[in-house]
Amino acid sequence: MNRTSNYDFTIGLVAGTVIGAGLMMWLAPSATEEARRTVADSANALRDRATEEFGHAGRRVSIAVDELAAKGYGIRDNVADAVAHGAHEVERVAVAVKAVPPSRQL
Repeated sequence: MNRTSNYDFTIGLVAGTVIGAGLMMWLAPSATEEARRTVADSANALRDRATEEFGHAGRRVSIAVDELAAKGYGIRDNVADAVAHGAHEVERVAVAVKAVPPSRQL
């Protein structure tokens, strides 16, 4: 019995809200137009703000990616320098070994 009473109350509340909103739109079209305009303005402002925030986020990501790429290039250059230095050392040792007469080699 209590469950039916709650259900009837909810149906009455929803129906009253819908009927009241419909009567308001019918009897006060200027208020409806103003409400529609207010909602549209709010939606436009929200869209503009979201677009601006996404733009800022995109620029921050781009800057971070550029910094990461620069660090990666620096590491690559350091590794290439180390390999080149190692190759020169190997060449220097090879030339020194080649200069030793065969009788002095092990």
